[in-house]
Amino acid sequence: MKLLFAIIFATKLAHAAAADLPITQQELVRRTQELYDAIVPGNRTPWKKYFADDCIFSNEKGHTMDKAKLVADITPMPPGYSGSIKIDNVQSRILGDTAVLSYDANETETIFGQNLTARYHVTDTWLRRNDEWKIIASQAHRYYEDPAVGKADPKKFGDFIGTYELAPGQIRSITVENENLFIERKGKNEQLLPETSDLFFRKSIEGRILFRYDANGKVDSLADRRNNEDVIWRKIK
Repeated sequence: MKLLFAIIFATKLAHAAAADLPITQQELVRRTQELYDAIVPGNRTPWKKYFADDCIFSNEKGHTMDKAKLVADITPMPPGYSGSIKIDNVQSRILGDTAVLSYDANETETIFGQNLTARYHVTDTWLRRNDEWKIIASQAHRYYEDPAVGKADPKKFGDFIGTYELAPGQIRSITVENENLFIERKGKNEQLLPETSDLFFRKSIEGRILFRYDANGKVDSLADRRNNEDVIWRKIK
């Protein structure tokens, strides 16, 4: 009987000592990678294990889910699809019963032999309750990537050249140099790269520049499209 009490007492001491130990960045990374490795086969077990029942999960598409919806969203990739997500550029802040893990998630995906890549940044907040560390909140966003450069039609550039006005004193100019299209405002000159023959973008700047034609087939304005909303600049000369 004394031996049994001694074993029970030693076990309690071991659990108490383990509970006092703070979680490490290395362990948080290990658990996080386990979550991502479970996505392709649709293994829900680690997602049930490491997310708190009252968690808030917001993905890169702007969808916010509770644990039930999050776990239900973990399903095997369909035939012909494969991929992986690996984390790097990790930073952490561990204070008492709270740990914040911030990292990049680099995704590779193969769809019937075609390879795709994407980069995300994720911040997870882990909380210790009842000696268990679980994610209470997770927020992800996708890094902006320029679209693929398409083929321009230099014959159209003459239609685009000119001065465009947003409001009095707010002017943009479109010029052509060596069969390349440029947009200038307040001395800042940027190349417009074609996505299609009438749709352009600036390197590393989210949004599009597109030219609009009037009923007579002449360009009368350009639209600075941001998040699917247009700021219209009228062509004045």
